[in-house]
Amino acid sequence: MNVLLLGSGGREHALAWKLAQSPDLTKLYASPGNPGIAEHAELVEIKDGDHRGTIDFCLKKSIELVVIGPEAPLVDGLADNLRTMGFAVFGPDKEAARLEGSKGFTKDLCAEANIPTARYARFSSAEAALSALKEFGLPVVIKADGLAAGKGVIIAETAEDTEAAIEGMFDGDFGKAGAEIVIEEFLEGEEASFFAFIDGETVLPLGSAQDHKRVGEGDTGLNTGGMGAYSPAPVLDETLTGRVMDEIVKPTVETLAKRGTPYSGVLFAGLMLTETGPQLIEYNVRFGDPECQVLMMRLEDDLLALMVATAEGRLSEIAPPDLGKQSAMTVVMAAKGYPGTPEKGCPISGIEAAEADGVKIFHAGTSDEDGQLVASGGRVLNVTALGDTLRDAKDTAYAGIDAIDFADGFYRSDIGWRELERG
Repeated sequence: MNVLLLGSGGREHALAWKLAQSPDLTKLYASPGNPGIAEHAELVEIKDGDHRGTIDFCLKKSIELVVIGPEAPLVDGLADNLRTMGFAVFGPDKEAARLEGSKGFTKDLCAEANIPTARYARFSSAEAALSALKEFGLPVVIKADGLAAGKGVIIAETAEDTEAAIEGMFDGDFGKAGAEIVIEEFLEGEEASFFAFIDGETVLPLGSAQDHKRVGEGDTGLNTGGMGAYSPAPVLDETLTGRVMDEIVKPTVETLAKRGTPYSGVLFAGLMLTETGPQLIEYNVRFGDPECQVLMMRLEDDLLALMVATAEGRLSEIAPPDLGKQSAMTVVMAAKGYPGTPEKGCPISGIEAAEADGVKIFHAGTSDEDGQLVASGGRVLNVTALGDTLRDAKDTAYAGIDAIDFADGFYRSDIGWRELERG
């Protein structure tokens, strides 16, 4: 089977690595890819957002499955156009992708399906939003409605911060994503992530994870795309997982199907585990990054077979994926300046030495300059390991970091700290 993978980050490297292990894979192409992905796929150039060019490439290379890694092409309707041309796609159509593309859309769906989530209100002007603040109290959550590269959520602690966040969003701080906003009550609890394969009707649970969004030790400092993650998330036990399936994920899938816009692909539910049970914070319509990396490390089944079954609507015929009994951890090595403007061009070496000890390095923001691997993004490497326990996985991952020479890189030394403190 010929497969095209779209994307260029650590998530896509993890997917390429796992797809390449399938006995059913004939040829894997990736666009635009990165040096790590190039170890498993032939890199090709398809202009970002070029739906016609993507279709032409698929026709030319007899592509049988297109795997869309990031959210933007899904929200832009690429999956719709590919399916119209007869190609199997792993990823939802445009309307279902609004679960990530519009926070207000998701909140309204939750209200319709009685899905537990924070109380909210939607606004299209700063004046209306500011006048409604007294209904929420402090702290309060301000969200840009559209895609904002993971940066469109502000937890405001004071009235001044709240007003600044609202005015900033409507003044263009997050571009078009802030043309509308959602204000939510602040939920107390612990965050966790849950993933499931969905083929329009059948929901096949994959697994859980927890990540660390803050740039600093002890979960302090600015928010990032994620500085590390681990799986499974023991706080999301079997009982809570059952509630997530029954109260959140299945009602979402059923509601979309009833609307005539069935969901197909992987669904990533960001959850808050409150005193009254799990509540939905947000949906993502693709694998998380870096959560995907730890899930792929644990997955013992054929990823390609799972994706094809999803695309063809055959999930009811197969068993839930086997993630084994080990734990996995990934630690992000980021470039100096991240999450602001990262410094690029720093040479990187020691990858082979790190991987010799059982570590897997997923490339997130790297490029090849005349045979030298260099940093080319904010999050640069995902140093990932398995272990019989979470502590074993952590020890192996950090030993891998010690073998890497990346002078301008930095990382958090406490990934998994909350779970490790629980013992």
